[in-house]
Formats: sequence, C-alpha cells, structure tokens
Amino acid sequence: MGVIRRRISRRIYVGSVPIGGGAPIAVQSMTNTDTRDVDATVNQIRRLEEAGCEIVRVAVPDREAARAIKKIKEQIRLPLIADIHFDYRLALEALDSGVDGLRINPGNIGGPQALRAVARRASELGVPIRVGVNAGSLDKKIVDAYGGITPEAMVASALETIRLLEDQGFHDLKVSLKASEVPLMVEAYRLLAEKVDYPFHLGVTEAGPPLVGAVKSAVGIGILLNQGIGDTIRVSLTGDPVLEVEVAYHILRSLGLRQRGIELISCPTCGRCQIDLQNLVVEVEKKTKNLRYPLKVAVMGCAVNGPGEASQADVGIAGGRGWGLLFRKGHPIRRVPESQLVDALMEEIDKITQEREGENAR
Repeated sequence: MGVIRRRISRRIYVGSVPIGGGAPIAVQSMTNTDTRDVDATVNQIRRLEEAGCEIVRVAVPDREAARAIKKIKEQIRLPLIADIHFDYRLALEALDSGVDGLRINPGNIGGPQALRAVARRASELGVPIRVGVNAGSLDKKIVDAYGGITPEAMVASALETIRLLEDQGFHDLKVSLKASEVPLMVEAYRLLAEKVDYPFHLGVTEAGPPLVGAVKSAVGIGILLNQGIGDTIRVSLTGDPVLEVEVAYHILRSLGLRQRGIELISCPTCGRCQIDLQNLVVEVEKKTKNLRYPLKVAVMGCAVNGPGEASQADVGIAGGRGWGLLFRKGHPIRRVPESQLVDALMEEIDKITQEREGENAR
C-alpha cells in the first residue's frame, strides 16, 4: 500500500485531542439525544467512547441545553463540542458551561458582530471554533453571487468567516464544508485546501440511512483522505451514532490511516463454498466486535484456496465440507471440525494478542 502524503495543516487541540499538524485523524460523532436530558446524553457518550469515538458533539437548541453542558462535562471523559445555530448567545452560554469546542454555521450565526463576540470569549477561554459551512444553509447573498450552491460559494462562505475571525486575532480554527452531494463536497474541500492551512473536519452531511450513508461517506471522505486532505472525520448516519464510529474506523483502516480493532475479511460465496460461510462470518463478527487490538482476521469459504487468498491476514479459518483449516499468514496450523472453527479461531486470536502484547512490553 502506498503511503498517503497528508496535507500540511496547523495543529489545534479540542480538549486534549490534537487535530492537524500530522496528528492521527480523529474520529468524531454527535449525540442524537436531547441534550437537556443529561442522563441519556451521558449514557450515549459513554457508549460512543467505548466504540472508539474521540470527540463528541451535542446540539444546543436553547439556553437549557447550553447550561446542561456543565453537568454533562462532569460525567464524561471525551472532549465536548457545542453545535450552535441561529443564536450566538448560545455559544457564549456553552463557553461559560465549559465546552471544549464550538461549531458555528456561517449561514445563520447572526452576522459579524455576533461572530466577533463569540471569538472574543472563545479566545479568552482558549476554546477552538469550527467554521462549519453547510451547503443547505449558505447565506443567500453568497448563493446569489455565485449563481447557486457551488463549491466556490461554499469556499467563499468559509473564507468570509475565517477572515472575520482572523481580524479578531483568532486562529484556533478548523473548517468543514459539508454537503449531501459527494462531488460538491469533495471539490469544495479541494479548493479551500489551496487557500488556507487550517485543519479540516470531513463529512458528508445528511448522508442517509446506514447502508447508503456509509457508502456515500466512504466515497466522499475516502477520496479526500486518499489525497491527503482531512484531519478529523464524522460519518453522518441516520440512527445509532455508535455505528458512525464503526464506519469511520473502517474508512480509516481501509486507507492505512488508523489501526484499531479487528479487520474482518471474507470471500464472496461461490460454487466452491461448501460451508455455511454467512453465519460463520456473522458469528466471528459478533465475537470480535469489542476487541481493540489491531488484527486482520479472515473467514474463507474454500479450504483449498482460502489460506492462500487470505495470506496477508494475521489469522483465519477456511471451511470445507464438515471441516476447516485454521491458518496464520496463509500457513495452515491444523485441521478443525466445522463446529469448532470459531472457537479455534478465537483461541488463536487471544494467543496472538498475548504474544504481541508481550513483545511490546519488552
């Protein structure tokens, strides 16, 4: 795999998490609970953290939600970002509640004076701001000036806000240019990458339900990451946000940018398959879901060609009729009855993990 040369960006911090400047690409998500319901929000954030989320964002629709941030912060470990729309005073309230970052939308924050007030308070507290441009909420004057919602219009919106913040001496920024149309989003990021060195937060907004949204996100985010653009990502899916984190890590791992947990590979079923491969894969996926040590695990349907086809996997199983092979790096270890294949695989995974942890400790 070729090494991706990442765009050089300045570094900022959201809480203790570094963003940009060569730091690992951070995985974010957003709660879908009512932020005013502190218990529900805290519980979801803890689930997100367990899944590997590194930064979490909450909606702040009113002052009660902004004040709830203080209580939420007392019970979580992840850096917390407040998502602000329409009323800049909510940003000020969130800052006073101890939030670690702000996301503001240039299209509806309330104009230059409101933005300056937020920048002054954020600067005093050392809190970074994300300039979060959204194709669906661009300022009408910008849309009219550029003849529609175009990549150039999105970049103009971002630059207008960036310059206002810079005029206040505020540079603790990251930027996003989100759209539900992948080509629009990709081109906007490419254009802005030529103009500023701030870190970028990547995402395809309103991507859709899990399957469609995962595909659109993988394409849009993946194209940019492969070109070295992007410092933190959020996969937007309808439903449980924990799935967003899982998809995000799959995207990063597929490009060799992050290694976390099990990468499960399996062959497509074909006429040579003489084993219940689909259920085997489901069972292995379930048993390895919460493992955090990075390993490539293969579940193959052909005992003849399977080990060779998955020779880059750390460990795997390949099934035949009523039996299968347990193998490491393409080399068979032993023949195992079909009913014991998954157990044998899990024992070998545990053995490899212990071996590697021992090597790292020396």
